[in-house]
Order: sequence, then C-alpha cells, then structure tokens
Amino acid sequence: MDKVAMLSEILAQDPVNAFARYGLAMEYAGRGEVEAALAEFSRLLADHPDYSAGYFMAAQTLAKAGRNEEAKTHLTEGIASARRAGNQHAQHEMQAMLDELELAD
Repeated sequence: MDKVAMLSEILAQDPVNAFARYGLAMEYAGRGEVEAALAEFSRLLADHPDYSAGYFMAAQTLAKAGRNEEAKTHLTEGIASARRAGNQHAQHEMQAMLDELELAD
C-alpha cells in the first residue's frame, strides 16, 4: 500500500487526524500534485488553525509553483498562528521566507 492510500485510509476513520492530514498534504506536494496538496493543507488548517507547519509547507508548495502572492498570505497567517502558539522557531522560519519572497518582488 502506498503512502497516499495508507494516509487516506487513516483519514477515512479519523478525518481530523492532524498528523495524517499533514502527511497526506506533504506526500502530494512531494509528488508535484500542487492542487491536491493545497486542498489537504487547507483542510488541515481549517480543522487545526494553529498547526504552524501546515502554513509553512503550504507556502513552500505555493512558492515552488510560482504563486508567491498566495505563499505570502499563508506565511502571514502562519506567523500569526505561530505567535499565538508561542512557537518562535516556526515564526522566525516563516518570517525569513516571507522576507525572501518580498525581496524577490
């Protein structure tokens, strides 16, 4: 069974499983399936709005696809999420990426 099938099976039984949802999004991103990855990141963040890594990896997926404005939006939301959660490491990583994207414009 491949990872997508395995994670989909987990999510069929537990649709709000953050770890499985994030894993599925990452698997799609790794395969270059941008829209599928973004759909999973969106669902993850709807169910778990303070899952900081979801914002960061969604932004990276968008940036790789050349969708920098959307990436910046995710980073801005992610920075706010990381701040709420007290996750300074994630906050700094996302701020650094946001700064890079803004310099590229």
